[in-house]
Amino acid sequence: MESFSSADALIVAARPEDPVLGFRPHAAHRAARWFLDCFPGEVAYAVKANDSPLLLATFAAAGIRQFDVASLAEVELVGAIPGARQHFMNPVKSRLAIRRAYREFGVRCFALDTEDELEKIIAETGGARDLELFVRIAVTAGESRVPLERKFGATDETAVRLLQRARHHADELGITFHVGSQTMSPGAYTDALARVHQLIVRAGVVVDAIDVGGGFPSVYGEPRPAPLATFVSAIAQRFEALPVSRDCRLICEPGRALAAEAESLVVRVEARRGNELFINDGAYGALFDAAHLGFPFPVRLAGRRAEASDQPCAFELWGPTCDSLDRMKGPFMLPNSIREGDYIEFGNIGAYGRAVAGDFNGYGRYIEVILEDEPMLSMYRPAGHPLARKA
Repeated sequence: MESFSSADALIVAARPEDPVLGFRPHAAHRAARWFLDCFPGEVAYAVKANDSPLLLATFAAAGIRQFDVASLAEVELVGAIPGARQHFMNPVKSRLAIRRAYREFGVRCFALDTEDELEKIIAETGGARDLELFVRIAVTAGESRVPLERKFGATDETAVRLLQRARHHADELGITFHVGSQTMSPGAYTDALARVHQLIVRAGVVVDAIDVGGGFPSVYGEPRPAPLATFVSAIAQRFEALPVSRDCRLICEPGRALAAEAESLVVRVEARRGNELFINDGAYGALFDAAHLGFPFPVRLAGRRAEASDQPCAFELWGPTCDSLDRMKGPFMLPNSIREGDYIEFGNIGAYGRAVAGDFNGYGRYIEVILEDEPMLSMYRPAGHPLARKA
């Protein structure tokens, strides 16, 4: 894969026809090391955020050995990483996926939130006694950008009953939850851990592991999330107050926070109509979150300097497909001089951008390069301020 010092250097050298995904291995490594050094427990990367083999290899080289997988395809992908330990945390799995994960890939860790799922796991593993079973409980989403509490999670008496039943079949019993993607405040985790406390007391079982899931935020603009250190501190303090033994493991499964800063997207402006720009990637590609969830990705004019008289202007963006849903409302602030043939860099696109991109209408092809400069915004650099970069 070809390397460039920045998106500007790429554009000057190649004037790319297709959109470009620029991978920053140093940013991925830095994020991984931060979690490994600062989180007071085990770190498992949530593969669904970005399953690029190069990204997975970078995380493995940084020291991450545990991975949260949600499908048989992800099990097979991670199975190629030497020494990888997999957590199959999708609470609804096919019988084939459970069977193959257990028998062919050595997966022992499974999540569940119903008695039917527990029965499937027991049946397809042949009543194995070496299982790590995590009961997923429902918690309030709090200040998350993408609430996830509606689809999964056992509530009240169901959770208590599942903990008691799973205890009889598990070599290790755990509780897990998810506070929602891009959670802005650590209070969501402390509230969820208070719920865990109540359920442990009510179930009267020994719990061997607590998995606080994902939800750790990245930075995209305003409003800014709380610093990651405050999340870690709040989780550690509340975990210490739980009625569990000193041997209880604490686990987290960051996806967005690990992957977001690892990639940028570079697109070309194909047309301008007033304050609307038509670009060569969009809602059906790596900009899904901008279109459907309103994520305010940082943007900048790339490949040339803005004109001296330029004033920032609010733009709405349209993707390349022949579909009116292919719209990124923004507003995205760019120089007023922007025109056809110019390029735009979207920063911090590494989480879910690549993962959800499709090939609708024949689009979805990306050039892939390595970029050596810093992300446009960072949770890991001092103060996380935008970095000044020259064209």
